[in-house]
Amino acid sequence: MIFNKFLIISIFLFLTSFVGIAQEKLSKKERKAQETEAKGTRYFIEGEKYLVLGELDKAYFYLQKALEFSPEEPAINYKIAEVLLRGNKPEKALPYAEKATNLEIENKYYALMVAEIYSDLKQPLKAAEILDRLTSDGENNQQYNLDLASIYLNAGEFDKALVVLDRAEDYYGVMEPITTQKQRIYLRKNNLDKAIEEGKRLIEAKSGTPDYVINLVEILYNNNRLDEALSLVQSESKKFPNQPELHMAAYTLLKEQGNRKASENSIITAFSNPDLDPVVEAKAFESIINEMQTSERDSLLDKLEFLMLKNHPQDASVFSVLGKRRLKNGEKEEALEYFKESLMINPSNAELLEQVITNSFGESADFSEVEKFTIMGVDEFPERPEFWFYDGVIKNASKKDSSAVVSLEKSMELNAGKNLGLDQAIYGALGNAYYNLGMKDKAFENFDNAIKLNPNDEQVLNNYAYFLSIEKRDLEKAKSMSEKVVKRFPNNGTFLDTHAWVLFQIGDYEGAKKYMDLALENEAEPSGIMLEHYGDILYHLGRKSEALSYWKKAENSPEASDKLPQKIKEGKYHE
Repeated sequence: MIFNKFLIISIFLFLTSFVGIAQEKLSKKERKAQETEAKGTRYFIEGEKYLVLGELDKAYFYLQKALEFSPEEPAINYKIAEVLLRGNKPEKALPYAEKATNLEIENKYYALMVAEIYSDLKQPLKAAEILDRLTSDGENNQQYNLDLASIYLNAGEFDKALVVLDRAEDYYGVMEPITTQKQRIYLRKNNLDKAIEEGKRLIEAKSGTPDYVINLVEILYNNNRLDEALSLVQSESKKFPNQPELHMAAYTLLKEQGNRKASENSIITAFSNPDLDPVVEAKAFESIINEMQTSERDSLLDKLEFLMLKNHPQDASVFSVLGKRRLKNGEKEEALEYFKESLMINPSNAELLEQVITNSFGESADFSEVEKFTIMGVDEFPERPEFWFYDGVIKNASKKDSSAVVSLEKSMELNAGKNLGLDQAIYGALGNAYYNLGMKDKAFENFDNAIKLNPNDEQVLNNYAYFLSIEKRDLEKAKSMSEKVVKRFPNNGTFLDTHAWVLFQIGDYEGAKKYMDLALENEAEPSGIMLEHYGDILYHLGRKSEALSYWKKAENSPEASDKLPQKIKEGKYHE
């Protein structure tokens, strides 16, 4: 046993010594190659690291160093191509990607990169060659058939695209994207029958999907095969009676045929189904609104309206279209209420917001109510200058002039001169707001800017003239402006009152009375300020008792001046 132990130790020492000598001999032969490989590997790892970090210049540097040690290594060539491609240099990436592919021809990722580069270089058919090679080989890589078909389609190679789409269909089965592409090709080749055949195959494969039926119906309808389209819809409706989209299609086709009774039955059936999209209902309802008005049309609209409200009592599109019906009938107030209901559910409707805001201005407007919707407008559409303008105007009318200025200046900033009409309106509104804030020079500057853009804006001319008359400033200019307005609008009480007051400030009391008489004649309920002004004019004409009478008529009016009580008490004029 002792002998054997020493024998084993001796053998072990011998073998160790022998292996060491063998390794020493191999190292001499291969040491340089091993060192070269190790350096190349280190550079490759560094390049990979910087590629991951997105530092493309450093990645390229280290990968190029790695390539110096291993020029025939496909992975290095591939990574250099990737760096160049990410740096938007496809023409420089191509040689490296092609070399990687040639060195490892079975690697699909290398081949896909070459295809991508050819696509970037606007050489789609070369990209197609690569994808065709990948996909034509049995079961492998069939997922790229749709990309390949798209390339052929864009290049106008329709026959090749059909071959590839058939190959994709063999792999995936009948699918909408494939069928749709094949139909488009057949239609472009004027082969309508084949396009219809593809549509029927899809309907059969995906039985019970109304969208596929509707798609084929559209192809038939657009190619004047109305009877076939109707036959298809009616056949599918019998199989699937609970699909309202098919009844809507039947409504359109029957209406086109002139079969009014049957078409109305179809649309009523469709609307009776709560599964019908309310947006679809609203569009159909609106199209009927725009038809010629008849008792039959109104009766149908009444039935459809009842069904919409029954099935979709809280839908914004339904309230919107019901408002449009009221507006079409001249029922403005009722229309606005429906529009407001719609906006409370879905405020992201710019057209409807404008309808509500612009139709709510007027002498009897509830400014606080309108302001809800101007605020909604700037919240929902903060980049739309018109909503900031509406908000500024309504705040000015509500005597919130500081806030009005903020909104109007924002509107001006966003508009940036793109719409000169809006700029002009903003200047006019800013003039009013700044005057109310006591910033009179700023107000008159804005009025001047407004008049430069539109010398005939009656509201700006009137307000500017009135404010000048109050300030007893540039009275001849004020007279010229107010005179221009009353010539154009001889029956407008507000404009006549302004002109009368300008004449009063000039000292033309007879002229002032003449225009104030006209103003009062044209106002069913004259404002307190008009009555007070008339009293002031009469006083200066020596008709003091009549003046007192009109001052008393203006008493308690919120529009009257703070001097009115003193005028009444003392029976004489006070500025």
